[in-house]
Amino acid sequence: QVQLVESGGGLVQAGGSLRLSCAASRTVFSIMTMGWYRQAPGKQRELVAAITGGGRTKYVDSVKGRFAISRDNAKNTVYLQMDSLKPEDTAVYYCGVGAPTRGWDFDSWGQGTQVTVSS
Repeated sequence: QVQLVESGGGLVQAGGSLRLSCAASRTVFSIMTMGWYRQAPGKQRELVAAITGGGRTKYVDSVKGRFAISRDNAKNTVYLQMDSLKPEDTAVYYCGVGAPTRGWDFDSWGQGTQVTVSS
């Protein structure tokens, strides 16, 4: 199983930006899907953004046009650039990686990083 370490979370004012990074402990095959889920208190976990090995991306509607996911296969790292942040983006963000046969679901997860957006 791959170990994933997230970084880049924190406290930011509404309208601000953050960049999350997720580094894998070992080589992640470039065909693997990588991405981010988030979970806010009292809410279900939701897929925020994901990117396949072929570069196809998926975003939840609420972040389209504000967030951008990218990956650097040479560094085994996936990034989430978050701009125009809103208080409703406040959540713990979890990085994940999964086999392409799992679609947008993941089978390895990081510990999570807290993102708090103040109004």
